Amino acid sequence: MSVQSREAKLRAIQGEVEPLHEINVPKLDPYDLMPQRESNRLRALSLFSGGGGLDLGFDRAGFSHVASYEILGHAAETLKRARPNWVVNGNQDGDVTSAKWTSLSGEVDIVHGGPPCQPFSIAGRQKGADDTRDMWPELVRCIRAVKPRAFVAENVPALASKKFAPYVQSQIIDMLSYRYHIKMLMLRAEDFGVPQIRRRVVFVGFARKKDAVRFVPPAATHRWGDSQLEFTENLERCMGAREALGLPDIGFDALSPTIRSSLTGPRHTTSILNSVAAQRTFEALQIWPNGVAATREKARAYVANNGHFRLSVQDVAVLQGFPEDWPFDGATYMQLGQLGNAVPPPMGYAVASSVAAAFEA
Repeated sequence: MSVQSREAKLRAIQGEVEPLHEINVPKLDPYDLMPQRESNRLRALSLFSGGGGLDLGFDRAGFSHVASYEILGHAAETLKRARPNWVVNGNQDGDVTSAKWTSLSGEVDIVHGGPPCQPFSIAGRQKGADDTRDMWPELVRCIRAVKPRAFVAENVPALASKKFAPYVQSQIIDMLSYRYHIKMLMLRAEDFGVPQIRRRVVFVGFARKKDAVRFVPPAATHRWGDSQLEFTENLERCMGAREALGLPDIGFDALSPTIRSSLTGPRHTTSILNSVAAQRTFEALQIWPNGVAATREKARAYVANNGHFRLSVQDVAVLQGFPEDWPFDGATYMQLGQLGNAVPPPMGYAVASSVAAAFEA
């Protein structure tokens, strides 16, 4: 398959294949899901920043940026290119295990971040605390040292499962409840207008009880299909993947399956496919999820074997809730890895807005 793929790509480059699809113009602008709020004068520190899902969400919600910490060089470069005025610590400077946090005590209102999910995801074999990639203790160490007014931490839904209940209690709740009133949320991307099936567990902690009492978890702004129609009929409709990408109507549309990070599993892959079920959905959508191209022009030229629409990095960004001009750095597989690991920015925006509202009430 790899050989066939390379040969097909070579034929496309040489112009031997006639393109089947026009270059698409997305109908969804993720910025519309995150209207820029005025500054709330709350200062945010970001750990495990990745491609900037939470960073962008908090920025659009009116928080000021203290610093980002990200050990992956290309992800740090993405943040620098996106926001040249931000303080971004990358590579070894972004290694939270060696960071000294005490100097930031009193300088940060909220700490947010998503420690690597591999210790808890099925793809990562769910080794939990026995996985050397487990960075929750480092996030906890930062929170305890910086003493922010609040924190937001996110991860894969599996962390909220019965299997990891002892871990959550001992490594998160017990370590932080001496100072923070903690709530655990389960959020869905489509509830905030993101055209993708994506679930995240989010821990929100407040130092002051009155802020925790005032905190209202973010309510859905969008609905998908007719689910719970009696409660959501006044909400905006979440677009399906084809509509969001501006593709022709084929009589069927659906949310994109969960986008897989290309940094999990075989390296240098440009596939976002994560399961057989996802493959079936993409086939029904007539979207090709393998061999994502660097640009829309290259995607159009590189015709899939089944003739389906080939995705570009910009298209995957839209499906993940990133504006298509977000300047992801690195090779295509690296850009897709940043996308697949990120929190959809509109989801981060919703949580950030709810946190800010708790302080303002």
